[in-house]
Amino acid sequence: MAQRGSAGSPILASAIAGAVIGAAGLAWWLLAQAERRRLALRQRRTLTLSRLQGGSREGDDGERRPLLERELQHKVNELNRAIEDVRRQLETLTPEA
Repeated sequence: MAQRGSAGSPILASAIAGAVIGAAGLAWWLLAQAERRRLALRQRRTLTLSRLQGGSREGDDGERRPLLERELQHKVNELNRAIEDVRRQLETLTPEA
Protein backbone atom coordinates (compact mmCIF):
# COMPACT_ATOMS: atom_id res chain seq x y z
CA MET A 1 0.00 0.00 0.00
CA ALA A 2 2.94 2.32 0.44
CA GLN A 3 3.54 2.24 -3.29
CA ARG A 4 0.00 3.31 -4.03
CA GLY A 5 0.28 6.42 -1.87
CA SER A 6 3.48 7.49 -3.54
CA ALA A 7 1.99 7.05 -7.02
CA GLY A 8 -1.02 9.19 -6.15
CA SER A 9 1.08 12.02 -4.80
CA PRO A 10 2.37 13.26 -8.22
CA ILE A 11 -1.14 13.06 -9.64
CA LEU A 12 -2.51 15.08 -6.73
CA ALA A 13 0.29 17.62 -7.11
CA SER A 14 -0.44 17.88 -10.87
CA ALA A 15 -4.15 18.35 -10.19
CA ILE A 16 -3.45 21.08 -7.65
CA ALA A 17 -0.96 22.78 -9.98
CA GLY A 18 -3.50 22.61 -12.83
CA ALA A 19 -6.19 24.10 -10.60
CA VAL A 20 -3.86 26.93 -9.53
CA ILE A 21 -2.80 27.65 -13.12
CA GLY A 22 -6.43 27.52 -14.26
CA ALA A 23 -7.50 29.89 -11.49
CA ALA A 24 -4.68 32.27 -12.36
CA GLY A 25 -5.67 32.18 -16.04
CA LEU A 26 -9.31 32.83 -15.19
CA ALA A 27 -8.35 35.71 -12.89
CA TRP A 28 -6.16 37.23 -15.61
CA TRP A 29 -8.98 36.90 -18.18
CA LEU A 30 -11.52 38.49 -15.81
CA LEU A 31 -9.16 41.38 -15.09
CA ALA A 32 -8.56 41.89 -18.82
CA GLN A 33 -12.32 41.97 -19.46
CA ALA A 34 -12.86 44.46 -16.65
CA GLU A 35 -10.10 46.67 -18.07
CA ARG A 36 -11.68 46.54 -21.55
CA ARG A 37 -15.06 47.52 -20.13
CA ARG A 38 -13.47 50.35 -18.14
CA LEU A 39 -11.69 51.69 -21.21
CA ALA A 40 -14.83 51.42 -23.36
CA LEU A 41 -16.85 53.28 -20.73
CA ARG A 42 -14.17 55.96 -20.49
CA GLN A 43 -14.13 56.35 -24.28
CA ARG A 44 -17.94 56.68 -24.42
CA ARG A 45 -17.87 59.21 -21.59
CA THR A 46 -15.19 61.24 -23.35
CA LEU A 47 -17.13 61.20 -26.60
CA THR A 48 -20.33 62.24 -24.85
CA LEU A 49 -18.58 65.09 -23.05
CA SER A 50 -17.01 66.19 -26.31
CA ARG A 51 -20.41 66.31 -27.99
CA LEU A 52 -21.98 68.14 -25.05
CA GLN A 53 -19.23 70.74 -25.12
CA GLY A 54 -19.74 71.26 -28.83
CA GLY A 55 -16.66 69.36 -29.86
CA SER A 56 -15.80 69.91 -33.48
CA ARG A 57 -14.34 66.60 -34.52
CA GLU A 58 -14.78 66.54 -38.24
CA GLY A 59 -15.48 62.82 -38.37
CA ASP A 60 -18.44 62.62 -36.04
CA ASP A 61 -19.98 66.04 -35.44
CA GLY A 62 -18.61 68.39 -38.08
CA GLU A 63 -20.76 67.04 -40.89
CA ARG A 64 -24.04 67.38 -38.96
CA ARG A 65 -23.41 70.87 -37.61
CA PRO A 66 -24.52 72.80 -40.75
CA LEU A 67 -27.68 70.70 -40.94
CA LEU A 68 -28.50 71.35 -37.28
CA GLU A 69 -27.87 75.06 -37.73
CA ARG A 70 -30.21 75.18 -40.74
CA GLU A 71 -32.90 73.34 -38.79
CA LEU A 72 -32.48 75.74 -35.89
CA GLN A 73 -32.69 78.75 -38.21
CA HIS A 74 -35.83 77.29 -39.78
CA LYS A 75 -37.45 76.86 -36.34
CA VAL A 76 -36.53 80.42 -35.37
CA ASN A 77 -38.11 81.71 -38.58
CA GLU A 78 -41.28 79.71 -37.90
CA LEU A 79 -41.49 81.13 -34.39
CA ASN A 80 -40.97 84.67 -35.65
CA ARG A 81 -43.78 84.22 -38.19
CA ALA A 82 -46.07 82.83 -35.49
CA ILE A 83 -45.26 85.75 -33.21
CA GLU A 84 -45.97 88.20 -36.04
CA ASP A 85 -49.33 86.49 -36.75
CA VAL A 86 -50.35 86.72 -33.09
CA ARG A 87 -49.30 90.39 -32.99
CA ARG A 88 -51.48 91.16 -36.03
CA GLN A 89 -54.42 89.32 -34.49
CA LEU A 90 -54.04 91.27 -31.26
CA GLU A 91 -53.91 94.53 -33.18
CA THR A 92 -57.19 93.73 -34.89
CA LEU A 93 -58.84 92.87 -31.55
CA THR A 94 -57.80 95.98 -29.63
CA PRO A 95 -60.20 98.89 -30.01
CA GLU A 96 -58.61 102.05 -31.25
CA ALA A 97 -59.23 105.07 -29.06
